[in-house]
Amino acid sequence: MSRDNKPLSGRSGRAEIDGFLRKLAATPRAVCPGKRGRLIFAMDATASREPAWDQACHIQARMFAETSSLGGLEIQLCYFHGFEEFHCQPWTGDPERLLADMTSVYCRAGHTQIEKILRHAGHEARAGRVDALVYIGDCVEEDPELLWRHAGELGLRKLPVFLFHEGGDAAAGRVFREIARLSGGAYCPFDASSPQQLRDLLSAVAVYAAGGHRALTDFSRGAGEAVHRLARQIGKG
Repeated sequence: MSRDNKPLSGRSGRAEIDGFLRKLAATPRAVCPGKRGRLIFAMDATASREPAWDQACHIQARMFAETSSLGGLEIQLCYFHGFEEFHCQPWTGDPERLLADMTSVYCRAGHTQIEKILRHAGHEARAGRVDALVYIGDCVEEDPELLWRHAGELGLRKLPVFLFHEGGDAAAGRVFREIARLSGGAYCPFDASSPQQLRDLLSAVAVYAAGGHRALTDFSRGAGEAVHRLARQIGKG
């Protein structure tokens, strides 16, 4: 559910994408040979999010495909909707299983529960290795201080949060940016009318989670311009 905050443009500009990719390139990632990357894929499934959820159902298959040569990727789907409903699916390396889980979800009106996602991610990080947390949403209806505290704890555990922000809600953008900063992750607004852009950026995070910076550099050679700029930025670093 969106609040009536003055919106910003939802379209990601070159500077915003470059900034996101610079953060991704600078994020530490220790590659564990023979082990799959592990990524928590979390989404707001309240009523306003239905179009983005449909996009994500198509995107997830590419995330698996891009990481298959790197040893693969395990994804855990987490989402919230309705009245205090928060769900986490089992970890899976099977794209068909993930797609089935995602297509069974119905978006329902409700308030954001981002704090539950961050708290759950901390629990998973304590139980075992997690390489990244991706969150896709459009607003924040919770106490920012509480969210920032959890984000700081994830930062201490080296679990970066990569936030993809649709809709341009200015207040949400400020909260998301601080979550990214405190966790050591990155923030990027995206334009819902350009699904290819979100697909490329999410794939870049998946490749990073599975294979680290070198794999990300290789991936960028065959990707779109947004991701291709990342290779140049890594080269300068």
